[in-house]
Amino acid sequence: MNFKSAILLGSALNLSACAAMERPSNGSGSIYAVQQANRAGQVEKPQCHTATVPNEIQNLRFVGATEMASSPDTLAAGDRLRLMVSGDKDQLTGTYVIAADGTIQMQGQLRIRAAGKTVMALQSEISEQLVARQLVRGLSNGVRISQVELGGVPVSVAGAVFDKGTVRVGERQAEVRDLNLSQDVTGDMNAGRSVTTALRAAGGARPDADPKSVFLIRGDVWTQLDLSGALDGSLVNDLQVTAGDQIIIASVGCSQNHMVRPSAITMPGIRVYMSNLSRPASNNASAAIGKESTSLPYGTRFLQGLVSANCVGGSAMNAGRSAVLISRNPVTGQSIVISRSVERLVREADRDAYDPYLMPGDSIACYDSAAMNLRDVVSTVSEAITPYVLFNNVK
Repeated sequence: MNFKSAILLGSALNLSACAAMERPSNGSGSIYAVQQANRAGQVEKPQCHTATVPNEIQNLRFVGATEMASSPDTLAAGDRLRLMVSGDKDQLTGTYVIAADGTIQMQGQLRIRAAGKTVMALQSEISEQLVARQLVRGLSNGVRISQVELGGVPVSVAGAVFDKGTVRVGERQAEVRDLNLSQDVTGDMNAGRSVTTALRAAGGARPDADPKSVFLIRGDVWTQLDLSGALDGSLVNDLQVTAGDQIIIASVGCSQNHMVRPSAITMPGIRVYMSNLSRPASNNASAAIGKESTSLPYGTRFLQGLVSANCVGGSAMNAGRSAVLISRNPVTGQSIVISRSVERLVREADRDAYDPYLMPGDSIACYDSAAMNLRDVVSTVSEAITPYVLFNNVK
């Protein structure tokens, strides 16, 4: 075998090695949506189950949602109160904000704990304290308290949400707070202090969540809410929350298509990672992948994400382009990598059966066909033959 033949043989072997790309494999239990299985059905399908009752409600008393809603609100840090004392000339009378430690500071170094109490309970305690200090006389209605603003409150959210933990809901802009204080009214309605707001603040309900099994725990009582109407525009019994409430939404263990859409209990949009180094793009900048293209509405599918990453279309040389989706099972935490033919997703009518929904934090990468395209072949062969040509020219 001469030198030129050896070079050509080596080039052919190099091309054959590049032509075969290993198909990604995934561990048992990583599949959580039916669209993530391959078309042949050789990958196990996720199994749904009935939503289970959380352990947290054991030994607690059940109350109906109406009874929970009608219970008097308890005060929390950040709430604003107006105190009116009969015969007082702006010494004690005024507006007070409950401090971070749950207390209000009054004249004469009088500090009273307010958080966790009802308005009436706090009014009685302040009246007793002022009478005991001989600052006021024990007259009926001599001390009156009214609530003028509900501040934001911390709420615990757990179960089938993307970012479980403690969230703060009902916070208001300074301009809104100033407007509330300028009005000569009492009472307040803070729409942001609700169960649905808390769920969205915790990343929204996951695809495996059961919207009919939302549990609200307050102190030693609990109730169950059906928020499924939030997905189709129906009215829901969206209860107001108070500081220290706990919300748990149960899981059915598998992804449900009707849950993957923007709603009052799910997120409006997601952020995904994208990479497109396929020809003719040499980097993500030339592929026009920026902040806007990676921010997508919740409910976006893999193919739509590939369009945003400019992985769809181009010359006939790109017809064999493939793409991978890197995701993570939100129930088990297992990672999963899915490979798809871009052309198949575009052309075949049954694409919905194997075109997965994108989840927050997913990654998309598109690459040229497993068999190198003509331009790559010519480039590789030219690079391999050039040393031989140069060697012959030198001789």
